[in-house]
Amino acid sequence: MQDKNGMNSKTNEKKKFSEIKGFSSFTSALMAIVIGLLFGFIVMLLANPNNAVAGFRYVLLGGLGRFGDVLYFATPILMTGLSVAFAFKMGLFNIGASGQYTMGMFFALYVAFMFNLPPSIHWIVAILAGMIGGMLWGFIPGIFKSLLNVNEVITSIMTNYIGMYLVDMLIRSNEAMYIPSMTRTKYIPQHVQIRSLGIAGSNVNFGVIFAILIAIVLYIILQKTTFGYELKATGYNKYAAEYAGMNGKRNIILTMVIAGALSGLGGAFAILAPSEIIGSSMTYEPINVIAVNGFNGIAVALLGNSHPIGTIFSALFISYIQRGGTLASLVGYKPEIIDLVISVIIYFSAFAAIMSSALGRFITRKNKKEKIVSNTQSVGNIEADINNKEAEK
Repeated sequence: MQDKNGMNSKTNEKKKFSEIKGFSSFTSALMAIVIGLLFGFIVMLLANPNNAVAGFRYVLLGGLGRFGDVLYFATPILMTGLSVAFAFKMGLFNIGASGQYTMGMFFALYVAFMFNLPPSIHWIVAILAGMIGGMLWGFIPGIFKSLLNVNEVITSIMTNYIGMYLVDMLIRSNEAMYIPSMTRTKYIPQHVQIRSLGIAGSNVNFGVIFAILIAIVLYIILQKTTFGYELKATGYNKYAAEYAGMNGKRNIILTMVIAGALSGLGGAFAILAPSEIIGSSMTYEPINVIAVNGFNGIAVALLGNSHPIGTIFSALFISYIQRGGTLASLVGYKPEIIDLVISVIIYFSAFAAIMSSALGRFITRKNKKEKIVSNTQSVGNIEADINNKEAEK
């Protein structure tokens, strides 16, 4: 009987563990990461067999010695990842995070150079300005989707290009911000820069802390508030949500505005960062190229299963292997090798539901088999008890 109880308890523990919320999402993401890394190693072997192990070691371990850079580069993609993930919850695909990110950068730069404010609040106002810039750029696809039912993918792609060209034009024409001979903006005044965290040789600053806190607040909003419930309900089935009395059009606009605000904050956190060189800062170069951090945010959101907390870890992971991937050039590999690894990881992350379902079926079958064995042993024990009693009589 003890064996039966012990087996039942083990089966129940496995069942409970497999049913933990987020377990299947975590395992599918982990599987995608492993497959992506293995694929990258195979590519390294084909490209340069002699240095494949050394290059792969840099990919896996190179980020450990650049922890400050990992945090700094994770900050903007965390914010754009949260932007994409938040829109996903509403059933919207915010592919316009790059334009919102760029517009947030411009608004933050404009306040930094053109406003004369007290040093104690100047950097705060610049961050808020970046948020407003992203909000305005997110409002455009939101209003088109809500009132005219224009697909948000089309309008947000258009706003990516419009935002990029508009910002580049405005910066080049502003003498207070732009240095023609350097083809980039001036250094941001030190009192407008976000305060550094003090990690030597790194640009990491309090922006990463703000980003993590924002992710936690988003989690609370989505899981603990009526507004978050309405957003998720509308994302699951907008017709049922509207039938239940939820204002779908309003929620679409609010979702895109909030998503834009998150991307805009990502742009502000990136551009207002102090440089590792004292007295300098990050600069913006208007070269008519869409900000890659917006598209990296899509990868972060997919890998994090559009969950705010999962997005934190996926942003840190993407930034970590990117930092290690840049070191692979020391043994003859192009830095683009890590982009290939990330693309494969995201490709398999897109099949998260299939992978999770397959794993869930496997665990379920295993639990059923153990239950059958347990029941068989229980019947055997009962029959043995009956036989023993009859023998005693």
